[in-house]
Amino acid sequence: MERLIGTPEEMAALGAALAHACPPGLLIHLEGELGTGKTTLVRGFLAALGHRGPVRSPTYTLVEPYELGARLVYHLDLYRLADPEELEFLGIRDLLDGEAICLVEWPERGAGLLPSGDLVLRLTYAGPGRRVCLRAGTPAGAAVLAALAEQVPGSEGGRDS
Repeated sequence: MERLIGTPEEMAALGAALAHACPPGLLIHLEGELGTGKTTLVRGFLAALGHRGPVRSPTYTLVEPYELGARLVYHLDLYRLADPEELEFLGIRDLLDGEAICLVEWPERGAGLLPSGDLVLRLTYAGPGRRVCLRAGTPAGAAVLAALAEQVPGSEGGRDS
């Protein structure tokens, strides 16, 4: 599935739609250059689940937990990870316990220790906007894409401009 995003508000709305479609235990990889909107998407995701405070990329802390009612969400930013082995010190196995939703920016920095994503979002520049390519890595991820296609008419399996 591919979406063209024109504004930060549209990116946040995509994050919100994603939040409503995600079951507990999902691992979501957020790939893309600096400034493509990964944290903006996470902001919309968390707001849709009831978070009312600020959301910053956890570039220095590497992980930020959010308890939102019965849901637990971890936002990870691996940009400053020096070695994938550092994920062990973060307790990555506990974070990926199947109960929490994990949103991971810069997942390629955890290669070898971080499992493949159930859902992979690749954000790229597209003129003044952004292109978001959503790909399922597991059956759970495919179910989320199917639910998103129902929420966002015209996005089934292809482009939505």
